Amino acid sequence: MARRLDSGKERHWLQVIRSWQRSQRSVRDFCGRRGLSEPSFYAWRRVLRERGLVGDNAAEAAAAVPTFVSVAVDGIAELGDAEGSAIEVIVAQGRALRVRAGFDAELLRQLLRVLEEPSC
Repeated sequence: MARRLDSGKERHWLQVIRSWQRSQRSVRDFCGRRGLSEPSFYAWRRVLRERGLVGDNAAEAAAAVPTFVSVAVDGIAELGDAEGSAIEVIVAQGRALRVRAGFDAELLRQLLRVLEEPSC
């Protein structure tokens, strides 16, 4: 019988594996830079592959998961105040961005790329 995994850990490792795929670094280098255990990395990569959540290569994984998706929010125009009309985007490692109506989409894409790059 398959053991049920912690969904929070699964999401975390899914982000880690996808970040590694985009980084084009070796597993050893990537894990070393981020202070990750290589055996844990390989174990989670295997589990996520078995579940069909990541592919064998970066191109396959990138094609499987969109970077941006359309979002419809009911009632946002009725909120009326600047504080309530922000949309919160949670990115890698729990970082949060609050975006207000009329934001520059290209600037947001650039900011997300910078935030998701591996730190040195």
